[in-house]
Amino acid sequence: MPSIDISTLDPKATVVVATGNAHKVTEIEAILAPVMPGVAFYALGELGDFPDPVENGDTFTENAVIKAQAACEETGLPAVADDSGLVVDALSGEPGIMSARWAGVHGDDARNNAKLMREMEGVADAARTARFHSSVVLVYPDGTVLTGEGDCEGMIGREPRGENGFGYDPLFWPAETPGRTMAELEPSEKNAISHRAHALADLARQLS
Repeated sequence: MPSIDISTLDPKATVVVATGNAHKVTEIEAILAPVMPGVAFYALGELGDFPDPVENGDTFTENAVIKAQAACEETGLPAVADDSGLVVDALSGEPGIMSARWAGVHGDDARNNAKLMREMEGVADAARTARFHSSVVLVYPDGTVLTGEGDCEGMIGREPRGENGFGYDPLFWPAETPGRTMAELEPSEKNAISHRAHALADLARQLS
């Protein structure tokens, strides 16, 4: 049973976050709450057991819209969703929207990182540029759609370093933190420079 009855929530004072990741809800709320005073943020899973939409978009933005629109339609409430991934210049933008399942199994970080090291073997340092990209979309029941975009620029390392974070963090060296991979940053440091933080800030500017 859901822990919260949707019928008791005010659409003008509620935003549904279309994710099962509690850390993501916290990060989204921290940046959007100041520009959306009086609004409560709930993870979609707190409101019921809803099927995952098919993310068949060709871009991060299209997939974020698919997730946000599905959550909005299922709950009747404004919904926010993000889609993000790693874009590597030497690999023509891969893994891109396939980042989470690049090696074949969704969320298998070890296999994804092993594939990235294989694909980047022999690539010169100067050509190892990459960025994490995030598209954050807020959809309202009246059909209004707002989109925020953000990047975290950096380089792909040659071996994993660090124990924090997830995904490709151990192989990604952010330009804003020289000498450390994303996985060597404290959560507060990562949140300050992350692609999602930049995308949320972009969205927040449109709401303020």
